Amino acid sequence: FTKKYNFISLCLKPEMWQKVAKFKGAEYFLTFPLDLTKTRLQIQGEVALRQHGSQAAYRGMLGTALGIVREEGPLKLWQGATPAVYRHIVYSGVRMVAYEQLRDVLGRSEDDHFPLWKAAIGGMLAGAVGQFMASPTDLVKVQMQMEGRRRLEGKPPRVHGVYHAFLKIVSEGGIRALWAGWVPNVQRAALVNLGDLTTYDTVKHFLLRNTSLQDTSLCHGLASTCSGLVAATMGTPADVIKTRIMNQPRGPNGRGILYKSSIDCLIQSVKGEGFISLYKGFLPTWMRMAPWSMTFWLSFEQIRKTMGISSF
Repeated sequence: FTKKYNFISLCLKPEMWQKVAKFKGAEYFLTFPLDLTKTRLQIQGEVALRQHGSQAAYRGMLGTALGIVREEGPLKLWQGATPAVYRHIVYSGVRMVAYEQLRDVLGRSEDDHFPLWKAAIGGMLAGAVGQFMASPTDLVKVQMQMEGRRRLEGKPPRVHGVYHAFLKIVSEGGIRALWAGWVPNVQRAALVNLGDLTTYDTVKHFLLRNTSLQDTSLCHGLASTCSGLVAATMGTPADVIKTRIMNQPRGPNGRGILYKSSIDCLIQSVKGEGFISLYKGFLPTWMRMAPWSMTFWLSFEQIRKTMGISSF
């Protein structure tokens, strides 16, 4: 491996992804209910749905989670987990390869420091590309996560599984329909990665340059803690818009009937529910993203070290 371009070769090794899957699988099993709870919270009180005669009861994070267990069963807390795993395989792989290559292309300063503005550009571009590739799996995940709520409202199920969801979406709107909501989805990913990749990279190297900390798990843990909080704060508004657009009912032509665009969804949400509506689901988002970020970065750095790859 060379120092600059060894990461692509690393990503092609199946043993790397086996190790990543081992760490991420355990973390995902524990935190996925928070993702489902977050999605349900983001739909609660939606003005456009109220105008179409659909209204979910207002609940907080715990109330929503307990309501799912009581009304739908405890296993429903993991509804949509399969497409979520597919999404992370595509999203995480693409964004990490893209960011490291962009970091090499943009270049470091004379003191081997990657400037913040370059890290921001690299993080946003890497996140946008990764999420665009993974957007169809995100669409299926959101629709599956809302199936329990639809049944409680007396509505017929839209999908019966991952494979059926993909077939149904394509049959109703063509291949293009798989990328419904991709604009707010990509916007969210760009902001999340601006918070995650950029913050981790910047904080980690700041600590190494300005403190006595070494390039160890302690430094990685501190940097990942910061990145998780910033990512949740920056990404939640776009996540709310993305969830609402992906969950909206669609007409015969496959187009959404509640919102014309992500901007229209943003305007309707703020106008009808206030600015704070853009942060619905923030607490479960952060509670899930914090351990996700720490687990990912600690395991990722350790795997690189074990396989003889330079630190991120």
